[in-house]
Amino acid sequence: MGFFEKLKQGLLKTKNALFGRVRDLFISMRKVDEDLLEELEEILITSDVGVETTEKIIAKLRRRIQEDRITESEDAYNALKEVIAGMIEDGAPLDLSTKPSVILVIGVNGVGKTTT
Repeated sequence: MGFFEKLKQGLLKTKNALFGRVRDLFISMRKVDEDLLEELEEILITSDVGVETTEKIIAKLRRRIQEDRITESEDAYNALKEVIAGMIEDGAPLDLSTKPSVILVIGVNGVGKTTT
């Protein structure tokens, strides 16, 4: 199995574990309230999303819930997906014009980061 296939498989496991727990949370809690947001925050932090990123996600989701007057957990789940997608799209393109360039490679264990 090549590097990219290992990376893809490893990230797929992480994605399924994280979003499976998130999806289960939104299914089990019908009401959108502070308890749901606190549970979501715990899931994100324990899934290594990072404290700062988790706080940004929760703040943006909380704002969306208030602005759109979201009361159903399914609508909140969809808003969460949009918040996360919006944060990913905000990334800046790489500027490799300066030499030497340093690129930080991140990924789950066993995908070949060190050997690449």
